[in-house]
Amino acid sequence: MQDDPTHIYNWLRIDSRLTTSGQPSESELGEIAALGVRTVINLGLSSHEKALPNEAATVGALGMAYRHIPIDFQHPTEADFQEFSAALADTGDAPTHVHCIANYRVSALLYRYRRDVLGVDDAIARADMARIWTPNPVWAAMIEAPR
Repeated sequence: MQDDPTHIYNWLRIDSRLTTSGQPSESELGEIAALGVRTVINLGLSSHEKALPNEAATVGALGMAYRHIPIDFQHPTEADFQEFSAALADTGDAPTHVHCIANYRVSALLYRYRRDVLGVDDAIARADMARIWTPNPVWAAMIEAPR
């Protein structure tokens, strides 16, 4: 089995099918594909200076599906969480990689998704999020939304 590309910024493996990170480069997307990942979900804004131009084309050329859900870091919404949840559900059991620019959006929304949708113990889900960051007040309010 291919080793995880832990050199990718803020790389985190959640389980056998789900990995997360900050913005991967083209070559790092190739490493992610080599893991058997079938879908890449990007929550970052394509206008960000660190965003990968033509990421959808790069991901497609590597044989993976691509879904872009641009989430404004300063103004995440409940609709963003619902779209994120639907995107994860759509991947089924297929290996999936979720990223944004720094893995902050992803880690926060994945914490809430795992807690509220999958029923993962709060302490376990929170510990994984804390490996990446402690959410600022905007994101703390998002993830503590009514269950």
